[in-house]
Amino acid sequence: MSLNNPVRNLIFHWGNWLLYAPLSVLCIAVIMAVFALQYTANNLSVNTDTTDLIAPDAPFQQNRRKFEKAFPQDTHALLLVVESSTPELTKAAGKRLQRLLSADITHFTKVYNPDDNAFFHQNGLLYLDSDELQSLSNTLSQAQPFIGRISQEPSLNGFFSIFTDALDSANGPQELPIDLTSLITKVTNNLHKTVNDDKDLLSWQELIAEKTLSMGPKDKTFIFVLPKLDFSQMQPAENAIGAVRQAVAKIQDPNLPAVKVWITGEIGLEHDELTGISEGTFAASLFSVGLVCLILMIAYRSFLLTLATLLTITLGMIFSGLFAAFAVKQLNLISVAFAVSNIGLGVEYAIHFCLRYRDNLSVHRDRNQAIRAALMATSPSLILCAGTTSIGLYSFIPTDYQGISELGLLAGTSLFICLFVTLTALPALLKLLPVSPANESVPDFPGAAKIPEALATFTLHNAKPISIMTGILAVIAVILVIEVKTDFNPINLRDPGTESVIAFKDLMKDKDTTPMTLTVLAEDEATAKKYQQQLAVLNSVDKTVSLFDFLPSEQEDKLASIEEMNLMMGSVAQGFPRLNYDRDPTAEIHRLIKAIDSSLTKKTDALEIAAFQAFKQELNSILLELDTRQEPSRQQYLAKIQTSLLGTLPIVMNELINNFSAQEITLAGIPADIKERWLSKDGLYRIQIFPKKDLNDLANLKQFITDVQQVAPDATDLPVMYLESMKAVIDAFQEAIMIALVAIAMLLFFIRRNLIDTLLVMTPLVLAGLFTMASTVITETPINFANIIALPLLLGLGVDNGIHMVEKLRHSLSEEQNIYQSSTARGMFYGALTTISSFAGLAFSPHEGIASMGLVITIGIFWIMTCTFIILPALSKLVLKDEIQAAHH
Repeated sequence: MSLNNPVRNLIFHWGNWLLYAPLSVLCIAVIMAVFALQYTANNLSVNTDTTDLIAPDAPFQQNRRKFEKAFPQDTHALLLVVESSTPELTKAAGKRLQRLLSADITHFTKVYNPDDNAFFHQNGLLYLDSDELQSLSNTLSQAQPFIGRISQEPSLNGFFSIFTDALDSANGPQELPIDLTSLITKVTNNLHKTVNDDKDLLSWQELIAEKTLSMGPKDKTFIFVLPKLDFSQMQPAENAIGAVRQAVAKIQDPNLPAVKVWITGEIGLEHDELTGISEGTFAASLFSVGLVCLILMIAYRSFLLTLATLLTITLGMIFSGLFAAFAVKQLNLISVAFAVSNIGLGVEYAIHFCLRYRDNLSVHRDRNQAIRAALMATSPSLILCAGTTSIGLYSFIPTDYQGISELGLLAGTSLFICLFVTLTALPALLKLLPVSPANESVPDFPGAAKIPEALATFTLHNAKPISIMTGILAVIAVILVIEVKTDFNPINLRDPGTESVIAFKDLMKDKDTTPMTLTVLAEDEATAKKYQQQLAVLNSVDKTVSLFDFLPSEQEDKLASIEEMNLMMGSVAQGFPRLNYDRDPTAEIHRLIKAIDSSLTKKTDALEIAAFQAFKQELNSILLELDTRQEPSRQQYLAKIQTSLLGTLPIVMNELINNFSAQEITLAGIPADIKERWLSKDGLYRIQIFPKKDLNDLANLKQFITDVQQVAPDATDLPVMYLESMKAVIDAFQEAIMIALVAIAMLLFFIRRNLIDTLLVMTPLVLAGLFTMASTVITETPINFANIIALPLLLGLGVDNGIHMVEKLRHSLSEEQNIYQSSTARGMFYGALTTISSFAGLAFSPHEGIASMGLVITIGIFWIMTCTFIILPALSKLVLKDEIQAAHH
């Protein structure tokens, strides 16, 4: 490529000025860099709120905003999942945690625990099915003698005496709540853990009151927390999550089993993702930086040239950051990738210049001449590369994806900044650095000189077979590209080993706990009920919940059953007493062991015999401990045993008794804190739709969304946001890439005025893109929110390489002139290696999205280099055959 005389004169005089006052140039650059850093630090921030990054005005975003405005309670919330060994301990821990978090107004605005609600404590039994309520009534009828007996003597003595009397009774264990052998097995397991210094609680809810109402699964308690977020920080929820962890530590009781609290939900997932991106990729980044430096050393065989390149890239990054602070003021999680794009493309400019300069040193021993010649030789191609690549990146600006739009603006402009720095600071640095091939160069690796020669021989001698094979591969790639998969679920991009992802996926496995539900808003009661009827019959829908589901069915019959249970419990219904820790149970334990020995002589069932013997062994262990302990250790040990066996019984019984005071429920009687989650202030009814299948399966997730949208097109919530966002992203990229390809082709044709050259530059770009997409199918790497960002970078690198190679081919048409030995080819090769090095380490990141991006970029660069170094020269030989023959003559 040639530039007209005025431009060449400008470059020539520019070079003279740089070489005349290199120190002044660098001093000015450093001073400007210091001010740029200060301005950037004060004016550039990172906004990690990704809510409106994608198609902010699209219908699905409008539906989301309408939902969040009507029901803001759980918007941007942390979901805390409380788990422990028993449902009683889980509930108690949830209540304590809620209290602590509610008191912390510094970090939280609202805390909601569905399980800790006086309304459900009183009326929970009304929400059981009639069959479940009858089953509970039967269980209580069977357990009533036991409950009455233990309430009279709520202690170890009373508990063990019931077992003794049951074994001695001629009529069998009439007072026990469940089968004797089954109960003995549960008690034995509990005693074994407790006696051996493990922590355990026997769950009486599971034994006698399993069907009492809990607004969730019995083994979990959910707490919804609205944290105060600071979006000026890289991790907006860090302080709030730290406060949650401190509160979790406070609710741990050293005398009871540990309580596990999982932090997940939208905010928890984003926090762990940001932590993973910053920490999980740190080692990979260090590896990449070291590898880039090593490749530069191999390329230059000069420490000073490597240093000059790194300093140039650093200056380019500083001034690019200044532009970002001025142009957008806030980076988002997508546009922050412009820094990576700068390194990948900016380093190539410096490599081309330094390699040409190093070659010139062997011809022009005078450094001034070598620098001036490098400036004049590389400027045309580098300017054209920056122009065409920036057009490709600028084409993303008009898209409806704000993250990519800003990325296109910043990355495209930064190319010119990096090019200007390369053509300004780098020549000045090289003027001052005493680079000398004779002194600082080291020999090439053995046989390295034969590689370009072999490559040239293979490519140019086999031009036709290579072209035919390329055509065949292109057809296969087109077929494969049809099968390209998209993964629109951001959960699959995150590190599967993080707490939030583990908890979220675990909840998704259960159709009753999955956070991946859909929401439909109805304008009035009739519409809401109509939607519920239509949605409930869908194959992918398990159930729907609305305000009307809080009106229990068959209330009159259920209230009668509850009254019967209340009468059945007798005096216990007035309240279950606290445990009595006063009496020594040694004598009662001896009596029980004697009763067990007597019963064993009558037993024939092997399982029963084994259960009774194990029970006896644990009782003897208790006696041994009591005999060998001194006060107060002895009393502490007894309290531990009694708490482990009976600690949850008063809690369960009093909770059940409280349910006996249930009253008829009307819509007007539903408390405001419950109603506001289902009926907005503006009169909108919320219908929550639960899936029937496991939504960890992407096909199930898509089917669920599709089915619901056929009934309610305006359905919203996380699944719809994920699917529609991915559609918007793909549409934005398809639009931008088409614009970019057309614009680049038009600019190339306008500058080169040659259709063949334009097609030759575009061919490796299109082929590399096609082969990269086909490779994602072969490697089973779906396109997702993260790796799709690789496309702008690959587009830029592909255009650059195509321009450089066609420019070189125009000057080296014959096979005797080996294009692969030129500084241009070496610059392309090492530039690609440095770019690969920048991203290859990311492929091993624990963050699935980052890893997939590193993999796709690495694959893409491989195909770009293959298309540029092998396919393009082969095609050029066939297309430019007449010109090659003319050059021979």
